[in-house]
This record gives sequence, structure tokens and C-alpha cells, in this order.
Amino acid sequence: MRRRDFLHAAGITAFAGFAGGCAVRKTVNVSPPPVASPSLNLAVPRIAFERIIRTTVGLRPHRDSGFVLKAEKFDEKTVIHNYGFGGTGMSLAWGCGAIAARMALEHSDRRAAVLGCGSPGLTAARQLQRRGFQVTIYTMSVPPDTTSNMSWAGFTPTTALISPERRTPAWDAQFRESAEISYRELQLLAGSPRYGVYWIHGYNATDQQPVAHAAPENELVPEHLRPERNREILGPGEHPFPTKYAVRTPSLAIEPSIYLDALVEDFLRFGGKIVIRKFDTPRDLTSLTESIIVNCTGLGSKTLFSDDELIPIKGQLTVCIPQPEVNYRVFGPGRADSPPGTFGVMLNPRSDGLVVGNLADRGNWSLDVDETVLRRNMDVAIEFFSGMHRAS
Repeated sequence: MRRRDFLHAAGITAFAGFAGGCAVRKTVNVSPPPVASPSLNLAVPRIAFERIIRTTVGLRPHRDSGFVLKAEKFDEKTVIHNYGFGGTGMSLAWGCGAIAARMALEHSDRRAAVLGCGSPGLTAARQLQRRGFQVTIYTMSVPPDTTSNMSWAGFTPTTALISPERRTPAWDAQFRESAEISYRELQLLAGSPRYGVYWIHGYNATDQQPVAHAAPENELVPEHLRPERNREILGPGEHPFPTKYAVRTPSLAIEPSIYLDALVEDFLRFGGKIVIRKFDTPRDLTSLTESIIVNCTGLGSKTLFSDDELIPIKGQLTVCIPQPEVNYRVFGPGRADSPPGTFGVMLNPRSDGLVVGNLADRGNWSLDVDETVLRRNMDVAIEFFSGMHRAS
């Protein structure tokens, strides 16, 4: 189950209609039948309660009308809003930061303030620096204490972050451009180990017969960025999971702690400054010397800029002792009695541990660990991986 499904389960419906305007040409398949691939010999994850090292909670800033990316005047200041990604901040931040920097270039001042030090704030700051701006980040917290540090993390752009009836052509255009730029930036970072960005295979284990030519999971994402274009269907005997089928898909993964620390280091190396400061009202912004302010405060915009549409979607991840030989992600079936907001098996291997489970609890402001969710996520993972076998 992917993040698109997480948000859908939380009450956010992804856009399903996709009108095709092309003629269909009939072809004759003269290819020989596919040859079964050899069984995969994948390391079995060791998931157990005694191997838990921590559980983290983060609140995704969600808006039913999608993220905000626009400029507005505030007295003598220009505020460029860049927030409300609902769990896709890692995926779209580089592109949205580039668009925000482009808006800033319309002004003569080359000093800019960025509010927030998570993924959207840091990438916006770097995009501004690349265009010749002197940038100061004003923030209440820095990595590892940002919401971005608590994310599953990867390139998973999705229109599930916006209600279908709220979409507009202008918003769609921003989404496409942001996804395109972000994908290119993350690809470049994947070439260096210091950023914690890398390619990984994900396996969607299922008992349902996968469709050979599935419809696009997200029609707004340019075709060459869609993970399903490289999907492989593995049948019985071709994979070690306790399901009939497994769909293998390559994708870009991000390790938040490594990635965000590297962005902070880059920002400081290129002359940036970080100031720990809290803004209670918009009037507090008038004291800043910068005339251009990029707002990346996420849920903070609810009070700071009176955005009553913002709501939290609570996420929760449990991390077990690292297991370097596990180098793949897994999404498996859940239970029929699973409570709303919880999902099936989810495993994300990182150097800091095996990340298990997730949560999408809409409207929940609590940062406390939900022990019921923790146990449920661990139980389904233990049960699933106990049925996994090594290929002979």
C-alpha cells in the first residue's frame, strides 16, 4: 500500500477520472510467452517487540484544496507561501522551492527570509541561494526535531493530497512542474552517498491477480516519472512472500536524518544563517530586515496566517534494530478488522533501523505514541514476515 492509499484511507479521495483523447491502434502480440524469473533470495526482516528502538510521531499539514504556492503583499513585505503538502513535502519540495525562488526574482531585493527548517524550508532556501539571494532561515526547531524528520520519505508525489473538486488547471500545472523539478534534483543527489538518497526496490505483496497494464496511479505525474511504468509482476514461486503475487517497482528513497543534515550543511556552507525564533502574529514579521519572506511553516500557518483549512494527519512509525542485508521495501495486505487510519504490512529499511508501519489519523493533533497502533503495526509485520521464506 502506497502513500496514495494512506491519504485515501484518511478521507482524502484521489482523482480517478482520466480522459483519453488518443485513438487506439490494435496490435498483434507475436512475442514468445514470458519465461519465469528465478526465485528471489531476499533477507528475511527480523521484526520483534524486543528489537524496537524508538517510535516517532509526526503531523502532516494537510489542506483539502492542496498545497499553497503563491505570493501576496503584507505591508512592505512580500510573503511567498509554500506549505500544506499533506505528506508529500519530501517529494515536491525542490520543485516548489524553485517556483518560490522564481517568484522572489520578480523583486529587486536579494535578501530573503525563510520561515521553517524542514524539507520545504531548506530546499526553498537552497533554491534562493542558487539564484544569488542572501538567505536567513527563521525557525522554532531544526533537524532532527522537524516534522520532516519523522516521515517515511521517498519520491511519492500524488494528487491524493487534494480533493478532486478543488483542483484547478493552475494548481495542476504547479504540481506537474514541481514533480518534474524535484525528481531531477533527487536523481542528482542519489549520485552522492552523503545525501541519503538512493534507489530501492519496493514489493507490493498481494493475493489478488495484478493487472498487467495498470492504469496510471497518478495521471498528473509526467509519464517518465511514474513508478508503475517499470513494474514487474512476480507470480507464485518467483518471490518469497506469503502471498500469491508480488509487484516489484523501483523508486527513490530518502533517509530523513542524513538528507536534512546534508541540506543544513549545504545551506550554511553557502553563507546561510539560521536564527531560532518564534513568530506569534503576522505583525511580528515586520521586524525582519528582509523584504521577501518565504513561508514554509506547515501547520504553523494555521495560526500565523489564519489558514483555518489546515488540519493535521497524524503519522506514526516504529523503528527496529537495523538489518543492513534487508535492502528492499515491502507493502503487504492488512487485516479486515484494522481500525481506520491504519494499514497493512509496511517495511522501510534504512541505515538507522527497519521502519515498520504507519498511520493516517485525520484531525488528530496528539504527538503522543498510540500504543494500540504500535502493537497493531508490529503484529501484522511479525505475522507476515514469519511466513516469508528464502529461495532454495
